[in-house]
Amino acid sequence: MTTQVDFSSPRIAILGGGPGGYEAAMVAASLGAKVTIVERAGLGGSAVLTDVVPSKTLIATADLMTRVSEADELGVKFDDSASKPHADLKHINDRVLNLARGQSNDIRAGLERLGVEIVIGSGKLLDNNTIEVLTLEGTRTIDADAILLAVGAHPRELPTAKPDGERILNWAQIYNLDELPEELIVVGSGVTGAEFASAYNGLGSKVTLISSRDQVLPGEDTDAAKLLEGVFERRGVRVLSRSRANAVERTDDGVKVTLGDGSEVTGSHCLVCVGSIPNTAGLGLEEAGVALTESGHIKVDGVSRTTAPNIYAAGDCTGVFALASVAAMQGRIAIAHFMGDGVKPLKLNQVASNIFTSPEIASVGVSEADLASGKYQGDVVMLSLLSNARAKMRNTKDGFVKIIARKGSGTVIGGVVVGPNASELIFPISVAVTQKLHVDDVASAFTVYPSLTGSISEAARRLHVHM
Repeated sequence: MTTQVDFSSPRIAILGGGPGGYEAAMVAASLGAKVTIVERAGLGGSAVLTDVVPSKTLIATADLMTRVSEADELGVKFDDSASKPHADLKHINDRVLNLARGQSNDIRAGLERLGVEIVIGSGKLLDNNTIEVLTLEGTRTIDADAILLAVGAHPRELPTAKPDGERILNWAQIYNLDELPEELIVVGSGVTGAEFASAYNGLGSKVTLISSRDQVLPGEDTDAAKLLEGVFERRGVRVLSRSRANAVERTDDGVKVTLGDGSEVTGSHCLVCVGSIPNTAGLGLEEAGVALTESGHIKVDGVSRTTAPNIYAAGDCTGVFALASVAAMQGRIAIAHFMGDGVKPLKLNQVASNIFTSPEIASVGVSEADLASGKYQGDVVMLSLLSNARAKMRNTKDGFVKIIARKGSGTVIGGVVVGPNASELIFPISVAVTQKLHVDDVASAFTVYPSLTGSISEAARRLHVHM
């Protein structure tokens, strides 16, 4: 028997209150759907409560300390030689967690204003139209015409490096510290590891970064990774490349990390950043017809559909891109598709991302690695920020702008920005990639002088082909 959906007011149930879930709920409610969102921790999910918002708030403090420490070169003097800034980690972490809770409360208030029903509890699928939720009051069943799974992921743990929340930590536990780690060992040089290594170096910790690969940020732009490694070296971060951590254990006064070659690294604390695991176990997914990958991620297509009728998925649980912006886009696309609204499939070659190290590293679209592999043909221009007037005024020494244009047509297909506020500066390149603008379109748009965006315009200008 086929279930008839009342599209004038369909029932939509969302399992998970992170960016994929709450953004979808807002869109669905604004389109007239009856929306119920189930969340076991708090609105915003790990992105708001334990991951993105907390980490970037911590990083903002570290970045300010770094800029203050370099202020002397700009002529800023302190009357008291002992007034060198230091990190009050308890104050910092209290602010981090308070800000995260405040953001979560703001999201909840926004959903409630739109009429979204919020259920706090743990849910699982009974079938492709029903969620069973265990709440403090008991068990409840939610019937829906469509279900969105936005259940997120949790930190991956090594069996030989179990976090204890005191000395051996994962990225969700790091905010429980009241005192700055004297010597922090970071295991894992991906985005999360590099960000925390940069942040705690800025806060004043002695940092050792253990990387199993040839470079930090494997898979990212090689020029950006090399620049960051140079900054790390200059600022005192010790990078151990091609070194794999086999085990982490507590000692009497700290931690000991044993590497693959048998050597040992000691410190006061260890932060383990070795990826994440999707929260897909025990949810009744396979019984409902939702197919999973070998890694446990939910299989989805370009409009966020799973293999089960009426069930969509968004966010880290899909393994598409572990970015809050992608999760939110997947959720919005899912709702638009189900509701019959205008929708375009998710295009991963248009995703802009940022690594919040100091300096920041932002990228969008086609990479130089894609050109090297022969997947695309393009021309590349890279300009150092050392020649940018605004960068000189700010005493910015590290950074560049890179634009990639399709060979022959001159269409902007990718770009990288490294420098202060790269997360903001990537936007004009992202617009150019998404809208398929020609390099001349970018070059002919006015920029402010002096500004860092001037280097984006100049890079585009150098890609001009005289006809």
